[in-house]
Amino acid sequence: MTQNDPDANDPGETETIGALLQAATQRLAAEGNDNPRLDARLLLAHALGVEGRLHGREDDPVTAEERTRFAAFLARRIGGEPVSRILGSREFWSLEFDLSPATLDPRPDSETLIDALLELHPDRDRAYRILDLGTGTGCLLLAALSEFPNAEGVGVDIDADCVQVARQNAEKLSLSSRARMIRSRWADNVNGPFDIVLSNPPYIPTSDIASLQPEVKVHDPMQALDGGPDGLTAYRNIAECLPSLLSEDGLAALEFGEGQGPAISRIVEASDLIVDGFRNDLAGIERCILVRRA
Repeated sequence: MTQNDPDANDPGETETIGALLQAATQRLAAEGNDNPRLDARLLLAHALGVEGRLHGREDDPVTAEERTRFAAFLARRIGGEPVSRILGSREFWSLEFDLSPATLDPRPDSETLIDALLELHPDRDRAYRILDLGTGTGCLLLAALSEFPNAEGVGVDIDADCVQVARQNAEKLSLSSRARMIRSRWADNVNGPFDIVLSNPPYIPTSDIASLQPEVKVHDPMQALDGGPDGLTAYRNIAECLPSLLSEDGLAALEFGEGQGPAISRIVEASDLIVDGFRNDLAGIERCILVRRA
């Protein structure tokens, strides 16, 4: 194989970890990938079935079966599939969450809700009762429970597969004794009161979905994205039930999309609730609304 060989960057033709990693990084970079080296390393480690770093193992041989598996992962990434979907998991709040086609892929933006929660509830020993509406992977509820060791919570989702994945994640994180995952349309099958209500509901206006990045619109479930004609359908449903869900001094933290804050404030106030402030994500974009009972 020469430098001019058209297959010189084909990872199926190389035999060591270092050569595979270099070739894959070049291919991903040529496709316009923003993080070619990182993506290549994550996918190669997954193909090899190893945890942790590949550093120091560059000269280790790779079997034909491992090369084939890595080539398949690489092709999926080049085709636009997110690394987290290929790996089948995503880190959120330094915890590892399994994914399925039915679950939304957790984003760092959603950690804004947990940051706000910890800021406003500094007593980590309180036995809070927490509700997560539209739990998906269970990431919000389980992240909160990991910070409050005496708390317990309920995660609800309309999709049965999401409920199963959330239960699986609770078990994996040793939180299943304090987390109950149930199938429900918002709070239909839930009785309050709760000290904390968390939610990252669908908030993309239907007409905007076609313009989303392919990694989102193709690989995230539509019911977790589509917020209705104006993107606010879920907030109307949630605001309607919050007065009966929140305890007297309870707090709700809801994620929303860029620029939606004023409209959601009006929805919340129309349900005789109080807007207690907003929080920005790491990019400085208003991302979370805090709500209390009047």
